[in-house]
Amino acid sequence: MYVDMPESELTDYRSSQIDPVDFDEFWDATLTAARAAASAVRIEPIDSGLTTIDIFDVTFSGWDGQSVKAWLRVPKGTTGPLPTIVQFVGYGGGRGHFLENLLFASSGFAHFQMDTRGQGSSWSLGDTPDPDGTGPQYPGVMTRGIDSRETYYYRRLFTDAVRAIDTVRELPRVDTSRISVFGISQGGGIALAVAGLVPGLAAVAPCVPFLCDFPRAITMTDAYPYKEVRDYLAVHRHKVGAVAEVLPYFDGVNFARRATAPALFSASMMDATCPPSTVHGAYNVYGGERSMSLWQFNGHEGGGIVDEMRALEFFRSTARVD
Repeated sequence: MYVDMPESELTDYRSSQIDPVDFDEFWDATLTAARAAASAVRIEPIDSGLTTIDIFDVTFSGWDGQSVKAWLRVPKGTTGPLPTIVQFVGYGGGRGHFLENLLFASSGFAHFQMDTRGQGSSWSLGDTPDPDGTGPQYPGVMTRGIDSRETYYYRRLFTDAVRAIDTVRELPRVDTSRISVFGISQGGGIALAVAGLVPGLAAVAPCVPFLCDFPRAITMTDAYPYKEVRDYLAVHRHKVGAVAEVLPYFDGVNFARRATAPALFSASMMDATCPPSTVHGAYNVYGGERSMSLWQFNGHEGGGIVDEMRALEFFRSTARVD
């Protein structure tokens, strides 16, 4: 059933999320420190047995110079410069097996799929630890380090994601003027964060994005992962105010305000995991050209392969690929 406000109200909805006065200062300092700690990128070819795609195992420096894994997939035998899609992964997942997720490389793009630190055991493989995980938390990562913006998990993960773009821009196979970002659910939330933190992207496609409009999301849905925050605060009653001060620094609404790349969003009217109003909280303040695929009879699966197909078409158009 429909879980949220009607479509006619979604258009005018505005999130109550605040925009911290030192938001940009906080993220500038965070990213400057990560870049200063970076070391050389390592790229190793994979003997995949494929005849149309070359695959490489990439290790790059993310948060605090820590190693983050990724797959780089490119059309066989190409040297570039290629239009490139950087993909981020949904909650609980990692970069997966190297033979998975071949759509974008099969379509002529370089495809860089970032692993997700401390995840990658719920539904796909992961290879990147989260050494700085700290403090009491509800199972999952939504409340890991949530007592402080400095220690919150998503500070590290979003920093990894920005560093993924930095890394891709150094690769000779990549056309730096045609880098797009893509993700579904948590991956969509990460893509939004990157769009707000990194200038010069060609396009962004956040599908049913998670991590948007925390004030509404954690109070209106009983679905996890948002409910992890509520369960945590039900025990740590004295931390409600502190958590409310931390989350605005990681909310897709505030990143969307700063983003300028053309964007293709998706949302679902029956999505209890990422309710459509939370997605529209970011969409309605997005700073660049934007469009929305709104699925009437779907839940958190969104448009499924149709979302990916539309994203591919969108990236072809924005990257000027014939």
